[in-house]
Amino acid sequence: MSNQQQQTAICKKQQQQQPKHDDKHQNLIRFSLSLTFSALLNLILIVSFFLNMSMNPKHDQLTWSRKASEEAEAVSSLSCSGHGVAHLDGLVLDGGLPVCECDACYTGLDCSQFVPYCLIDVDNGNPFFLEPFWRQNAENSAVMMAGWYRMGYEFADGSLESKQLEKAIRMLHDTVGNAITKGRYIVFGTGSTQLFNAAVYAFSSKDSGSTTAKVVASVPYYPVYKSQTDLFVSRKYKFDGETMSWINQSEDSTNFIEFVTSPNNPDGQLKDVILGGKNVKHIHDLAYYWPHFSPIPIQLDEDLMLFTLSKLTGHCGTRLGWAIVKEESVYKRMMYYIDQTTYGVSRETQLRTLKLLNVVLQGNGRELFDFGYNVMRSRWERLSKLFSLSKRFSLQDLTQNNCTFFHKELRSVTPAYAWIKCENDEDKDCYSVLWDEANIKGKAGHDFGSESRYVRLSLISNRQDFDLLVRRLEGLISQEMKGVCEPSNYEGAFGNLTT
Repeated sequence: MSNQQQQTAICKKQQQQQPKHDDKHQNLIRFSLSLTFSALLNLILIVSFFLNMSMNPKHDQLTWSRKASEEAEAVSSLSCSGHGVAHLDGLVLDGGLPVCECDACYTGLDCSQFVPYCLIDVDNGNPFFLEPFWRQNAENSAVMMAGWYRMGYEFADGSLESKQLEKAIRMLHDTVGNAITKGRYIVFGTGSTQLFNAAVYAFSSKDSGSTTAKVVASVPYYPVYKSQTDLFVSRKYKFDGETMSWINQSEDSTNFIEFVTSPNNPDGQLKDVILGGKNVKHIHDLAYYWPHFSPIPIQLDEDLMLFTLSKLTGHCGTRLGWAIVKEESVYKRMMYYIDQTTYGVSRETQLRTLKLLNVVLQGNGRELFDFGYNVMRSRWERLSKLFSLSKRFSLQDLTQNNCTFFHKELRSVTPAYAWIKCENDEDKDCYSVLWDEANIKGKAGHDFGSESRYVRLSLISNRQDFDLLVRRLEGLISQEMKGVCEPSNYEGAFGNLTT
């Protein structure tokens, strides 16, 4: 074979082999492109996942709490026409939807129907005026508990009281400056209501042969002091009426336990002890001694002081109160009483209280107390101006005092209740006068050991209820100024109540 023939054969062979090399090259390109596309796709999916997590919390890493949070959000989002609220533990419709719980004078499934001739019930002490504050702080104040949360009777250290909650309470009093807690004992109770009788029991004599202690309070006094002491019948103590009636006998051998309520319920007055002597013990009920209800002139340091969450944050249904106790022996007897009656306060209550107090402590408490004080001041000024026009009805007089919490500003009491007196001779029962002529239900003066010419009206309801109350009172005083009193026509003086 000639050289030319050999070269031709080699070229043909190379031409035959060329497609195989091209196929390998093309396959390599296809693999590289596929790998790049796969990587880009995965990157896009990862970025999308994290973006979705950041923009939509419902798709985060929550497990058992996701369903609970979604249920709570769904219920809280119901508007109830702006005249009510729905709760997870409330009534439900056949379809499982929660029922709106309507404000006064509103009804219907969505609370949209106004009832023009309804009863205004201002007998209770529900502090709904603080609800807007907690709606503004919904995220920080929310609590979620697992089904297995603290199933035992005690905390890990064997105690019945949360050390973190006790620390928060001490910090709160130091911040507000209304009570000294350093070197003092703290007792938790199911509301301050439980602590009333725990304190009476602790102050009564251990000696079964000693005389029965007389439990007394200054008129007008909170009715539970009497009703609870009468309920828990004991040879060691009994309720024995008005403090002033015993003022000349407190130096003898008789034992006295005096309730001192400041600011006072029902009239908002700042009170001090009346009885003195070695046989007198004092229980200081300071439920309203907070900056939204009262100036704080001094930091109190009494033997036994009672406080409650209900009038501090408005959460009266949570049922937590606490006592600040100076003497160890009294502390131990109060703890024994709590052990024997309820064996402490529920863990859920203590956790919720801790969460709420942590919110209160933000900004040294100014946010809550500024909000509460401004609402109560506005309401008191509005009511005072209205009653200044009347000679038939009078409102309690309240003095001003320096408030150390608000930079020693001179402030007046902004009371939780109006203590109204019917001045006319024929109006002997003020409770009935308001009910019959304005369809207002207050709390009768005789319930507080006072005259029936007095009636207590709550000022701490929500804004709508308070506005309705004021309009009813305006109508009543308007009739007085016109010299007319026609019970059947009281609604006509109120104008358009739906506005």
